[in-house]
Amino acid sequence: MLNISIKSFSYKKGIPEDKSGNGGGFVFDCRGIPNPGRQEEFKTLSGNDKSVSAFLEALPVTNDFIDAITKIISINIDNYIERDFTHLSICFGCTGGRHRSVYFANVICKYLKQKYPQTFISLRHTAIE
Repeated sequence: MLNISIKSFSYKKGIPEDKSGNGGGFVFDCRGIPNPGRQEEFKTLSGNDKSVSAFLEALPVTNDFIDAITKIISINIDNYIERDFTHLSICFGCTGGRHRSVYFANVICKYLKQKYPQTFISLRHTAIE
């Protein structure tokens, strides 16, 4: 079974280590997306909050980013399943690891659970735990 490990993180604290022993995987930089954390009403919230999600979903670039990510990771996931690989790491980083990276990790987790029910998916938000 393919185990997919999804993590959000803060670039200030560094990219999370892949402890599977395989190395590699994907690291997506979310800092090109406008930061809701710069607006006062979102500062204490995270990408888990509906208002932050609504802010990001109102941006056209958000859908472009999600579409690009789902296309590229699906290529590897399909191949990994066919080849009986056991692990894939997918990480999302932003400045503080609270807003954009959390949101995109959540969206991709939901997408993968629907598209690949035969996999095991874990989700971890390293900066807000």
